[in-house]
Amino acid sequence: MAVEIILDAGHGGFDNGATYQGEREKDQVLRLTLDVGERLADEGYIVKYTRTTDEYASPYQKAEQANELGGDYFISFHRNYSVEDNLYNGVQSLVYSMDSEAAVELGEQLNRQLEQVGFENLGIEAVQDLIVLRETDMPAVLLEVGFMNSERDQELWNTRYEDIVEAIVSAVRTVAPIVVNQQTHTNGYYVQTGLFKYDVNAAYQLERLEMIGYQGTIHFEKPFYGVWIGPESSLEDAVELQNRLRKDGYRTLVVAV
Repeated sequence: MAVEIILDAGHGGFDNGATYQGEREKDQVLRLTLDVGERLADEGYIVKYTRTTDEYASPYQKAEQANELGGDYFISFHRNYSVEDNLYNGVQSLVYSMDSEAAVELGEQLNRQLEQVGFENLGIEAVQDLIVLRETDMPAVLLEVGFMNSERDQELWNTRYEDIVEAIVSAVRTVAPIVVNQQTHTNGYYVQTGLFKYDVNAAYQLERLEMIGYQGTIHFEKPFYGVWIGPESSLEDAVELQNRLRKDGYRTLVVAV
């Protein structure tokens, strides 16, 4: 059975997030989001993104988007920041409620796997005023991947980045394992250009896109019909396709299958 993971790169656009020594949180978490998503897709997960470029969407918009996509888990990536350099270090997972067993389990695994990389495990905290946790319908975790102004955490980020990516993938794999039929499964990326309640509306959207040179398909996932353009074999090609579609006036979302 397919497992769908929604990945959210925090901040974006005019919202830089934390900044330190010329580095911006929005850039670091976007890189992490795309790399984790590519690894998960390679293993057979269906991966959906709230953003794949440097653009801003409000927390409400991200939560609404996640709910429309209807994934099994939602992970929002962030980097932490303290009022003084080297005051704190470590990783922490935030959830809406400790009563959400699935979210807590994912948060614990994320912390535990990243602890093996070398981060201090700061545990899990329930924070009920974070919109992307409060308003999402699926188990949701906001992951703080170390402090940007901690020398210890930054050294881990710079020297063990690939291990960080693998640790996050391992956490997802542990919480939500899947069995992939190697004879029928192929990896690829689509760009979703809309979700529709009625198939006739999705068909009309696809017809208009085909008239201007795009190729795609209609993907039904109860209760919506999605218009997917592609496929592309790599995430880079999918992002390029997404940019072309946006220039043509379409709201888009990259989907890995």
